[in-house]
Amino acid sequence: MEVKCYEMKYKNYGNCICLENGTIKLIATIDVGPRIVFFGFCDGQNVLFEDTERNFYEINKGYGVWYAYGGHRIWCAPETVPETYLPDNTKVSVEYDGNTLTLTPAKTAFGKQFSLIITMKEENAVHVENRITNCSGKAAEFAPWSVTGLAAGGTEIIPLCSDNNGFLPNRTMSLWSYSDVKDERFTLSDKYALLKHDPSAKKAFKVGFNVTGGQIIYVNGSQIFRKSFEDYKNTSYPDFCCNFETYTNNLFLECEILGEMKKYQPGETASITEKWELRSSDWNADKVINEYISNITS
Repeated sequence: MEVKCYEMKYKNYGNCICLENGTIKLIATIDVGPRIVFFGFCDGQNVLFEDTERNFYEINKGYGVWYAYGGHRIWCAPETVPETYLPDNTKVSVEYDGNTLTLTPAKTAFGKQFSLIITMKEENAVHVENRITNCSGKAAEFAPWSVTGLAAGGTEIIPLCSDNNGFLPNRTMSLWSYSDVKDERFTLSDKYALLKHDPSAKKAFKVGFNVTGGQIIYVNGSQIFRKSFEDYKNTSYPDFCCNFETYTNNLFLECEILGEMKKYQPGETASITEKWELRSSDWNADKVINEYISNITS
């Protein structure tokens, strides 16, 4: 399998860097971000959301305008202003070695160094490491936060914890103040949750879980996107101890992974490693979803 790495222009994102192996392709921004703005088959559609119209943004008073841009980004929890929405609208450093691409923006005004390390070593998959290094002179309490914006119109399958803990609980669910538990996009059962993206639904919805199985699935048309991540640990996670959160509005659906919340010492690095796999199916989306649900509940 030969992996190619080259610079290109992509839509209105300016200069970007592309990894491809003849089967799958990944494109990341290098004029801003970084963001992974494309992941899909070389001749297929993008599984990620692209905000080419810059519809999703936050005005961060005193710092400028933060743009989502779409796709995948590395963030820092908890979500606060101004740090979370610090604009990342400047050039990104690029290194490529073998099949591994490292993207490093400038250090933030809050003493943190972000980086994305992307390795393409399988025909239909990439590995993404999301790093945050405390480069300040004092300990800082935070958690790494991996956020992947997915294209409109799909359904997310979230396998829930099925451990038998006897008299102790086995599942955590967190809801945000704007989340309606009766939202028609959201389905909750004993062993899984579903969240559908609906472009006609204007109200946002967000929920978090302790996903111990280490994977979620997003089915959009004939494309099946699987995100696998590290095992749930007996440690402190943000938002009532959720290692997984998902958010949707009328534009996109986000799949979010969270790492350990703790005090990171100067020079210490927090990281989240995940694997992205892409499959295609001759089945329609409903049949694929039912098949995955059957596997979860059997």
